[in-house]
Amino acid sequence: MNAKTPLDYRSAGVDIDAANDSKARIKRHVESTFTAGARGAFGGFGGLFRMPSEAKNALLVSSADGVGTKIKVAIDADRHDTVGHDLVNHCVNDILVQGAVPLFFLDYVAFGKLVPSTVEAIVAGVAAGCRENGCSLMGGETAEMPGLYTPPDYDLAGFIVGWVEEDRVLTSANVREGDVLVGLASSGLHTNGYSLARRIVAERMGLTPHDAWPGTNQSVADVLLAVHRSYLNVMKPLLGGVHAMAHITGGGLLENLDRALPPTMDAVVDLGSWEVPSLFRTLQDAGGVARDEMFRAFNMGIGLVVITDAAGADAVIAGAAAQQVQAWRLGHVAKGTGQVILSGGTA
Repeated sequence: MNAKTPLDYRSAGVDIDAANDSKARIKRHVESTFTAGARGAFGGFGGLFRMPSEAKNALLVSSADGVGTKIKVAIDADRHDTVGHDLVNHCVNDILVQGAVPLFFLDYVAFGKLVPSTVEAIVAGVAAGCRENGCSLMGGETAEMPGLYTPPDYDLAGFIVGWVEEDRVLTSANVREGDVLVGLASSGLHTNGYSLARRIVAERMGLTPHDAWPGTNQSVADVLLAVHRSYLNVMKPLLGGVHAMAHITGGGLLENLDRALPPTMDAVVDLGSWEVPSLFRTLQDAGGVARDEMFRAFNMGIGLVVITDAAGADAVIAGAAAQQVQAWRLGHVAKGTGQVILSGGTA
């Protein structure tokens, strides 16, 4: 291009028309999530939300997260309508373990080259997650940054705000010796361990997203893009009867369950209390991954751990069954030093 040729934003790699098309496409998805507390209209500079009328001494609880390299699976499979749902459910679980329920959500998507249909698919997934969890999608940002991301790569992040009455906050101070650990089943890898899983699948198993997953009638994409489960609908009616909870994300049981323990107690996990799903066994065998590394990288079939007394444990298991979620007694709390102890066989 001649040095004297006039330049515009599109020639620099930013397409405002594509951005406007994207906004038009996502409007109906965003508005489909508006709850009673939502105020204002789509397209404002900021989102407005009214606190619930029943709130008395409420604390706002916030969290931010992403879905990691699960995005690469979505890109390789050209399937973008699940990672947004993952994002919402992950964030919902993160505040749920403190006893909070969601109010509203915001998303951020950044592209090297903005593709309106991809934006719509991502936001449709975010909206689906918001509708599932009863929270409003109050706003967000879609950015096109040529030179920073290489097409078709993009990044995705989410921000959630919820609330809990101050005297209902779940903390490790509530945990007592003899409490029961209840495990709630995950729906797959959720949103952690994908850098290792992707390497095993591509390099050791020699599979693409469109190939069949061994021993199933599902594709690799079907298995790896299974939506991160939300536990809100199971646990919301039960929050008054539990002592603490842990969302099992990056670091697995060992580096998440300890966050729900006081420094004088251990969580003793009975490895014989559940059968690790075949997905994890397949990855372990194909990658030659050591057991301890599996427990650090993956959730091993457990997405949430609830700490409660015996009666509360029965209520959680029954409540989970009513929502078609498997739950079981995973172990117990004993005097100790704030550690997670994997006990017995086999897992």
